[in-house]
Amino acid sequence: MSVEPAPGTEPRPPLPRLGLLPMIIFGSRWLQLPLYLGLIVAQCVYIALFLKELWHLSWHALDLTEQQIMMSVLALIDVVMISNLLVMVIVGGYETFVSRLDLQGHPDEPEWLGHVNASVLKIKLAMAIIGISSIALLRTFIEAGNLGSDRAGFTETGVMWQVLIHITFILSAIGIAYVDKLSDSGMRKHAE
Repeated sequence: MSVEPAPGTEPRPPLPRLGLLPMIIFGSRWLQLPLYLGLIVAQCVYIALFLKELWHLSWHALDLTEQQIMMSVLALIDVVMISNLLVMVIVGGYETFVSRLDLQGHPDEPEWLGHVNASVLKIKLAMAIIGISSIALLRTFIEAGNLGSDRAGFTETGVMWQVLIHITFILSAIGIAYVDKLSDSGMRKHAE
């Protein structure tokens, strides 16, 4: 009994047969599956954190100062950005390193997924980390007026370290993008 391909699809060529060792090595990529499933659980934790923060903001909105409301909103944005980072790692990492999701033509297919590879994923992750760091730094700068008082949640040295770490993230992203550009131009020259 032969299985006919669905109308409008092309039949797939038969899969090549692998030896035992290549099959084990290639199959080991599936060991990452529990890691991606764990990140989905982490995403659920962030949903709970978001709802908790939103409830707190909504319930106490009339009692909070403008600065406290701004800090709560920034905390919500921070959770959303980390959640976006998780989605990029889960979907992009699974697609790149484990198996294809076969989403071509699906109306909800992420636009960036069609051209994702390890290089693109690294740059997207670096940019997301810079965005998350920027939100954290903005929260610190908003609270900077409290420096030197008992209400300060950090010290001048802590602020300096946050800025230095943020600059390091930016320089790292620039370095990754530059190395990627060099790699792409080298591949193009080699192809010619």
